[in-house]
Amino acid sequence: MLRIRDGRVIDPASGHDGIADVWIDDGHVVAVGRAPRGAGKAREIPAKGMVVCPGFADPGSHLREPGYERKATIASETRAAVAGGFTTLCCTPDTSPVLDNPSVLEHILHEAGEAGLARVVCLGALTVGLQGEVLSEMHALKAAGCVGVTNLDRAIKDTAVLKHALAYAASAELTVFLHAEDYWLARQGNMHEGPVSTRLGVPAIPASAEVIAVHRDLTLLAEAGARAHFCRLSAGDSVKPIVDARRRGLPVTADVALSNLCFTADDVGGFDANFHLRPPLRDARDRAALRKGVKSGAIDAIGAYHEPHDADAKAAPFGLTEPGVSSYETFLPALLALVEAGAFDLPAAIAAASLAPHRVLGQAGGTLAVGAPADLCVFDPALRWVPTAASLLSAGKNSPYLDQPLTGRVTLTLVGGRIVHELTGPRA
Repeated sequence: MLRIRDGRVIDPASGHDGIADVWIDDGHVVAVGRAPRGAGKAREIPAKGMVVCPGFADPGSHLREPGYERKATIASETRAAVAGGFTTLCCTPDTSPVLDNPSVLEHILHEAGEAGLARVVCLGALTVGLQGEVLSEMHALKAAGCVGVTNLDRAIKDTAVLKHALAYAASAELTVFLHAEDYWLARQGNMHEGPVSTRLGVPAIPASAEVIAVHRDLTLLAEAGARAHFCRLSAGDSVKPIVDARRRGLPVTADVALSNLCFTADDVGGFDANFHLRPPLRDARDRAALRKGVKSGAIDAIGAYHEPHDADAKAAPFGLTEPGVSSYETFLPALLALVEAGAFDLPAAIAAASLAPHRVLGQAGGTLAVGAPADLCVFDPALRWVPTAASLLSAGKNSPYLDQPLTGRVTLTLVGGRIVHELTGPRA
C-alpha cells in the first residue's frame, strides 16, 4: 500500500480541493483522507507543499513511431510524458505506415507496453493513408481498439467524402476528431493573417479558414448523426458555434492547444521556428477568447499536442520548417503561468488537462475517486527550474521554453499505482 501524505489534493471530478492523504493499493485509489478500513503498513511519500492531482492526458500526441524514429520513439516520448505528469497519451495516426489498419495499432500498443510508462491509446485514420479520398475500415479499427478516427490537418477536399466519412464513423460509434480548416484558404499559409504576417512577408492563414470549416463540419455532423471532438481551436469566433451546437443537442466537444493560450502571432516576429504551429498562433483577441472559453467550460480540454522534431526540421527558414512543438515537460509550468495570470483557477486548469481529455477519449482516468486507476501526478507549484536541450527527456528539443526560467515541476508520477517518474537530485 502507498500513502501520499499531506498534499493539496485537487480532484475536479468530485470537487475535492484540500489537504489530505491519498491511499493507493493494487493499482487503484482506495481512499482520500482517512486510511481505508483494514489498512496495513504503507509506504509513505511526503507531499507537504505539493499538489496531488489526476494525471494529465494529451488528446493528440505525435509519437513518431513507426516510421519517424529519427525524430523520436515511443520509448523516448512516454518517458518525457510521465516526467511532465502525463499518464495517458492518444497517439495520432500520422505514422509510416499510416495507422489505417489494425497491424499498425498492434505495433504501437506493443511498443508502449514494452516501455511500461504512460498508457497509450490510438486514433485511427479517417481515410486510407490520410489522403482524404477513400474511407478507412473504421469498424475494423474500432474492433482493434482505436478510440476514435481523424484525418488530422490533412484536408478532405471533397465535401461529399467528408460527409460519407462522418456517417461511416457514426455507424461504427467512433468519435471523429476534427481539425477544422478550409483547405483553399489555408493551403499556402504558415502563420496567422494579420499585421505581423504582412510585416514579415510570410504567407498567412486567416482565422476565417477555421471558422468556416467549423460551421461546415457542424452542419455535416448534424446530418450524419456523428459524435465529434474539435481539436486545437485557434480562432475566438470558433467557440460560439460549437456552444450553440451543443445547446441544440449535438454531441460535440472541443479543445485548445496550450500554445494557443500562451502565445500570439507577435511571438513569431523573430522568425523563431518553434512558434511555427498548425493551426497558427493568432492575435491577442483570439487568445483572450480561447482563455475565456476554457474558464467558462465552452472549451472542454487543454491539450499538449506534443510534436517532437529533429533539429533539421526546425533549421530552415521559417516557412520551410515543420510545424509543431515539443511540449510534455514544459506543459505544467506553462499551465501554472496561465493560472497565475488569472486566465482560470487551478482546479479548472487541472480539469481541462486531465478530467476532460480522459472523458473525450473514453478513458477511466482523470479522477481520484475510490476505485479509479491510480494514475496521478504530484507537483511542486513553486519549484523553479530551467529546461535545456540536455535536460529534456523528449527526443524533440523544439521548445520555445529552452533556457528560460520556469516555475512548477512534476516530482512524482504514478500509472496504475506504479511510480513511473520520480524527480531526484537537485531540484532547481
